[in-house]
Order: sequence, then C-alpha cells, then structure tokens
Amino acid sequence: MPGGSCPGWNAARATSVSATPRSVPATFLGIFDAIRRLYARTPDAQVRGFTAARFSFNTAAAGGRCEACAGAGVVVSEMSFLPDVISPCEACNGLRYAPSTLEVRWLGRSIGEVLRSTAHQACELFVAHPEIQRPLRSLCDLGVGYLALGQPSSTLSGGEMQRLRLAAQLGSGLTGALYVLDEPTTGLHLSDVRKLLEVCGRLVARGDTLVVVEHHPDVIASADWVVELGPGAGDDGGRVVAKGPPDAIARAGTATGAVLRQMGVGATRPASARAREEREETGSASGVT
Repeated sequence: MPGGSCPGWNAARATSVSATPRSVPATFLGIFDAIRRLYARTPDAQVRGFTAARFSFNTAAAGGRCEACAGAGVVVSEMSFLPDVISPCEACNGLRYAPSTLEVRWLGRSIGEVLRSTAHQACELFVAHPEIQRPLRSLCDLGVGYLALGQPSSTLSGGEMQRLRLAAQLGSGLTGALYVLDEPTTGLHLSDVRKLLEVCGRLVARGDTLVVVEHHPDVIASADWVVELGPGAGDDGGRVVAKGPPDAIARAGTATGAVLRQMGVGATRPASARAREEREETGSASGVT
C-alpha cells in the first residue's frame, strides 16, 4: 500500500445486502436520490408541488408510493405450511407508486418504469448525467448489466451481490483500499470472467489491493501473487503447498500448478510479461493480488 497505510477495506461476500424488496441496486449504488431529484425538477412535478421525497417508495408521509403494497411492488401471501407466495401488486402493477406519481414523466418514462430498466438500458437513458451513469457503467463492465435498477436484493445471487458491491466501491472515489473478494466469479459466464478481471485491474491500477479467494484458473493466472492451500480438500488440506507468482506456481508439483501448465502459464515467458502485453493491447491493467 502507498505510504504503508490503508484508508479502508471492503469484504465483498456472497451475501445479500438486505433480504427485503426495499433494497435495490439503485439505492445501493447511491444513484436513486439523484434520479428522484431529476423527477422533482420536471414541469409536471413542479406544477403539482411534488418534491424529491414524493418519488421515494420507502416513505409513506410524502404520499407518493402505492399504499396497497407499501411501495414494495409485490404482495406477500403467508401460507400456513408452505413457503410464502410473492406476487406483483395489482394496484400498481408492480411499479411501487401511486397513479398520481406515475403520471410524472421524465424523457417519457415514469419513475416506476425507470426502476424496471436494466443497467444497460439506464446507461443510455442517463448518458447526460455522469453521476448516475458512472456506477451503472461499472455494473455493466462487471457483467451484470442485465440487473434491473429496482430488482429486490432478495432475488440476487451471491455472485451478483459481490459485483454490485464492487460497482458501488468503484464509484465511491476511495482509493488505496484493501478489497477481500470471496469467489467473485460465482455464477459468471466464461466471457464475463474477463470483464471482471478488467475491473479488478482498474482497481489495482488506481492503487487498491485485492485479496481474492478463488478457484477459477483464469483469475489465478492473472494474479500478481498466488498462495495455494492443499494438498487436498477438507481435513487433507489447509496447508500452504506453494506460493509465488503464477509462473512459479506452474513449475510447482501441485494441482494448481498442473492446471496452470495446461494453460501455458510459464511455458515460454513469465505470466507477468504476458499480463503486460495484454494491458498494452487492451489499454487497461489486468492484475489481481
């Protein structure tokens, strides 16, 4: 770390931020307040005397949310001996807001429709608002641009939650931080793993440090330093069997070394040299500590 100090650390665990329909990507990324202010500045909202508070689905006092579902967009029916049944609210059609609130339009969309937009769609919608678009772009870069801005966090997988946390941190402005990632490739398609590595490279390039618990060979091959535990699993493991850069691990007689050799790591030149070539080709760092 620069100067031997660490201004902050973040453990990106595969756990939900909040297991309720009220925690959504838009609120966790810190962009929903800015979106509500945009709606409050529209002519329709000003004529009606609506403030930004009117466009909160968590506040009853402002009168903007649908009271049939209390702004959740869904209705939970408890079953005696079966799991609860969750269905869209019939009063607001799952849009979370009262009809008068949904009548206010910004670029032809109600705020309920914006919450239904995916991160990919919202990036185009908010192209003129970088404070909103920036964290959404990070979410897309991490391979989860398909998430809707108003998707309840209780429906997200552990891997999706880790990448949502990373996107929030990328937009926080905090640098020189330590990040601990627990298997961040969980649920990722192979083509999206590279996107994740590119984002990790951006964190490293700006001065952050990443400690990653991971089994994915592409992540291991992209690391600056690897600590392999083994030699087996469970009671047969837990000991450090190899440590060093990926090309050194490839020369070790371990399970990870065998996989890295099959990938060609250390075959002709050190992995660090290949990483430098990739950075020159892509214009971005791709290192993970």
